Amino acid sequence: MSLKIHNTLTGKVEEFVPIDPPRVLIYTCGVTVYDDSHVGHGRSLIVFDTFRRFLEHLGYDVKFVRNFTDVDDKIINRAKDECTDFMTIANRYIASYYRDMEAIRVRPADVEPRVTEHIQEIIEVIRKLIEKGYAYESEGDVYFSVRSFKDYGKLSKRSPEEMEAGARVEPSEKKRDPLDFALWKAAKAGEPAWDSPWGKGRPGWHTECVAMIFKHLGETIDIHGGGLDLVFPHHENEIAQAEAITGRPFARYWMHNGLVTVGGQKMSKSLGNYVTLKEIYTKYHPDVLRLLVLFTHYRSPLDFSWDKMEETQRAYERLRTAIEDYEVLKKLEVVPGKGGTHPLYDKVKETEEAFFGALSDDFNTPEALSHVFSLVSELGKIKNRTYSEGKITQEELSAYEFASRSLLGLMKKMFGLLEDLYPECEVRRVVEKELEPGEVLDTRLVDLLVEVRTIARQEKQFKIADLIRDRLKELRIELEDTPAGTRWKRR
Repeated sequence: MSLKIHNTLTGKVEEFVPIDPPRVLIYTCGVTVYDDSHVGHGRSLIVFDTFRRFLEHLGYDVKFVRNFTDVDDKIINRAKDECTDFMTIANRYIASYYRDMEAIRVRPADVEPRVTEHIQEIIEVIRKLIEKGYAYESEGDVYFSVRSFKDYGKLSKRSPEEMEAGARVEPSEKKRDPLDFALWKAAKAGEPAWDSPWGKGRPGWHTECVAMIFKHLGETIDIHGGGLDLVFPHHENEIAQAEAITGRPFARYWMHNGLVTVGGQKMSKSLGNYVTLKEIYTKYHPDVLRLLVLFTHYRSPLDFSWDKMEETQRAYERLRTAIEDYEVLKKLEVVPGKGGTHPLYDKVKETEEAFFGALSDDFNTPEALSHVFSLVSELGKIKNRTYSEGKITQEELSAYEFASRSLLGLMKKMFGLLEDLYPECEVRRVVEKELEPGEVLDTRLVDLLVEVRTIARQEKQFKIADLIRDRLKELRIELEDTPAGTRWKRR
């Protein structure tokens, strides 16, 4: 099965052909660690984590690198506000980032470099650019000369003249041209700085990724990814520096996920319209956010709202319940059937083929999920009929088990969902919200309360039964009464 992906560089959907198969080299720009991650960060991380899983399923040997920007104006300013040093801020929010990523099951990259650990590599990149005539020093700063690189603008499809007219530039008396961008910034009083051939200072943002890619992946990589907002100027500036040094393509394919918006405006901390991942986790299982992201094609904008989270929550419960219902169905009366192969087996095969076909066509996760939920609907028909009759044929039960396990396998392996279902497949139980020690309701206690409620119902003590149900609901425990007994789940 060939894989096709949209290449921002060409503006076309192209067949993916790695440089050295089965090896695939991927780099995505990571977070600047001055605050907690929000939904906009989460979307990009979920998209590329899922894409990586798919590449591995296709048999590729993926080396995945994602960086941390741990020195930056925003980090420095936060440190000043809190009367501490910049590294304390960076370390705090890197730790926060890892907690957030564990919750939404975004796996760590193979290499997660930090800018401050690559200062010498950054200096070497800048030195080479000066040697080749693409950069110049000015009063302790170093700038890249944009007009010296003839292909500048090929990613964002802008000419230098259009950029100058658009005025997304940083004016400075030290620059030869308003379009030039900083590679090295001279030290300012009270700010972190490192020794360099141009005096004490720190790196410019656009040089950092080039140096880390060169070190950990090489001069040409297969895929460079990130959010759409990074196309210009960040990724454009990366290309200019890397290709000015090597004379070769920096990345064969450029993948960019669409932005997360709120009411049509980009979600960002500067606008104050952001929702942190931690806030999401206090209201929903982290899987719900992951599913919301996958319901939207990665290149399309995702307009976030709490209403959409509620819709996704209902879809998530449908999916989860369809898989869990096998445990209920097998407790019904199992009767002989007519024999032969149940048509559900063919439906599963069709679903899996269509699922992977959608992912192979520019990573179309919403289409893949549409096939998943078509199978969920078929399982719902079986469940509803057998519940009402109180019995199920052996053929139906076996086919249902096969289908539910297929769904679970697809969701876990490809989409990182439902990893807490069934002990033999469990990776880690994610607590749905951050609780103080001792607040997590013990499973055995919930089982006991459900048993007490069942006895109360049998003895027609309905006020007691309802009280137990309502109190458990307040603790985010939902009960479902079925012909095979009462089951419960956390929300």
